Amino acid sequence: MTTYLIPVIVGVLGLAVGAIATYFILFSGAKSKAKRILDEAEAQGEVIKKNKLLEVKEKFLNKKAELEREVAQRSQKLQQAEHRVKQRETQLNQQQSENQRKKNEIDAIKANLDEQLQIIAAKQDELDTLQRQGREQLEAISGLSADEAREQLVESLKEEAKAQAASYINEIVDDAKMTANKEAKRIVIQSIQRVATETAIENSVTVFHIESDEMKGRIIGREGRNIRALEAATGVEIVVDDTPEAIVLSAFDPVRREVARLALHQLVTDGRIHPARIEEVVAKVKKQLEEEIIEIGKRTTIDLGVHGLHPDLIRIIGKMKYRSSYGQNLLQHARETANLCAVMASELGLNPKKAKRAGLLHDIGKVPDEESELPHALYGMKLAEKYKEKPDICNAIGAHHDEVEMTSLLAPIVQVCDAISGARPGARREIVEAYIKRLKDLEQLAMSYPGVTKTYAIQAGRELRVIVGADKIDDKTTETLSADIAKKIQDEMTYPGQVKITVIRETRAVSYAR
Repeated sequence: MTTYLIPVIVGVLGLAVGAIATYFILFSGAKSKAKRILDEAEAQGEVIKKNKLLEVKEKFLNKKAELEREVAQRSQKLQQAEHRVKQRETQLNQQQSENQRKKNEIDAIKANLDEQLQIIAAKQDELDTLQRQGREQLEAISGLSADEAREQLVESLKEEAKAQAASYINEIVDDAKMTANKEAKRIVIQSIQRVATETAIENSVTVFHIESDEMKGRIIGREGRNIRALEAATGVEIVVDDTPEAIVLSAFDPVRREVARLALHQLVTDGRIHPARIEEVVAKVKKQLEEEIIEIGKRTTIDLGVHGLHPDLIRIIGKMKYRSSYGQNLLQHARETANLCAVMASELGLNPKKAKRAGLLHDIGKVPDEESELPHALYGMKLAEKYKEKPDICNAIGAHHDEVEMTSLLAPIVQVCDAISGARPGARREIVEAYIKRLKDLEQLAMSYPGVTKTYAIQAGRELRVIVGADKIDDKTTETLSADIAKKIQDEMTYPGQVKITVIRETRAVSYAR
């Protein structure tokens, strides 16, 4: 058994020795390879190191070159700034030298002026002495002191200046009057020509025509109950007399007369006339008339192109149709005045729409819903202010009879156009007695002045001729007299339009040949 195992062991040992030998051989080869790799890595590291050093050195050189360029540029700028400073310093030195030279010249001129002033002062003293001596000699020769002579000279100059000034003023006033009158007449005539309005005359009574006199008995009713009911419902006096086919409705308020007329017309047409029916018809007519008044106001404002009025003002304008002033229909007068105002405002370069608005509203105080103690112009201004009209419109309404001060150019236009509409021929009617009394008052007012010998009111009271005594009043006083009479007429009398005052002074020389 042992003999058999020995060869096996020897064989195993041989294999082991072979394996170990092979290992040592492989280990020696790996070691040499690793050394070679390390040597190659070290060589590459040296190459990389050299490359990096070269890159760093190149960047350093580039940076250094840039810094050197910046330093050179800054040095150049500093040199330029230093050069400019030196030039400025040179200019300042030159300017300082020039200022010093001018100062020396000024000092020399001043010294020369001082010398001249001293010479002039000496001459002035000599002149004052000569003047004093001459004044003393003149006072001794004339027997007047210097103050007295000066006063006489001043007085003579004053009189001469007054005469020249009066002459100059008269020339200017005459020229202004000629020019102003010509221009004013042109504007007024053109305004009147461009506005044509029909003339309407109304009374305080309305005549109601009926077909037969039998209807009068039905209107009166049994024991007069129908006519009493009608008068109580309308506030109108109904006069039934012997006039054939006519009944007279008498009332100061035109609206009431119109209500009574329309109610009578419906009652007569319907044929049913009794107190209950009368009250029903009158109430219905009042409502219809109120609607018609508003419609008239709206139509008037549309026709005239006046917009934005308060509804109450539109109603007041409609009521004007049933109101008259001196026989002139108030609505027609307001329309005419509005158109005149627009034309005149256009001629004068003002706003025609505002002027037309003021002209339409100027007499709204004549148709109040409630009685007022204020004059119609002031009451109209209060109404306009109440309904938010503009201040210049309100002032034009209140100032058209000079009861408040005029503060806008609309006021005189409204005043003039109101006078044109009221004073044109046929526009208004006066009672004969009042007309004659006004003419007599005009003449008596002028006769109250001293020196007046005769007075004549002509042209329907629109001109007053005043004849004065030549021995009592001179030419200058006649101008003052005409102005005084005009002012007194304006303050104390009421008249349509304007009154022209002409003062006549006549000198007559009479001799007889025998």
